[in-house]
Amino acid sequence: MLNRLKAPKGANQKKTRRGRGEGSGLGKTSGRGGKGQTARSGGNIKPGFEGGQMPLQRKLPKRGFTNIFKTVYQIVNVGSIAGVFKAGEVADPASILEKGLVKRQLPVKVLGEGEITSAITVKANSFSKSAIEKIKAAGGTAEVI
Repeated sequence: MLNRLKAPKGANQKKTRRGRGEGSGLGKTSGRGGKGQTARSGGNIKPGFEGGQMPLQRKLPKRGFTNIFKTVYQIVNVGSIAGVFKAGEVADPASILEKGLVKRQLPVKVLGEGEITSAITVKANSFSKSAIEKIKAAGGTAEVI
C-alpha cells in the first residue's frame, strides 16, 4: 500500500551538529583535527600539491604528442551490419545511428569482423580492406562518403 511506505530503519538520520561541546563527540575542533590549513574554513589543498615540494607531475619528463586534428571514428563491424540490415537496404551513418549500432553522430568506420551474406549498400566515412572485400563478395557495394 502506497500510504504505508516508509524508509528502512536507519536510512534517515539527523544531521550531525558540530562544535556543540566536548560531550557531543564533535566539539572543539568539529572533526577537523588541530590547526593548519585544512582546519580553516576555505582552506583547501589543490590536487597534486605536495606542501611546497616539487610535485611529481612537474618532476616527470613530458613525452609524446597529441594530434588535435585527429579524426575519431565510430567503429562498426560488417557482421553487426549484416545482422540488422536486410538485402537491398542502404546502411549509411544516419541509419546506422538510428538502428543503435553506434552511440554518437561521429564519422563511421566499417571493419571486417563477422560475416555478411546479403547484398547491402554500405555508405561510411572509412572502410578497412577486409570489410570492402566481404561486402563486395556478398554482392553489395561499399561507398566512401
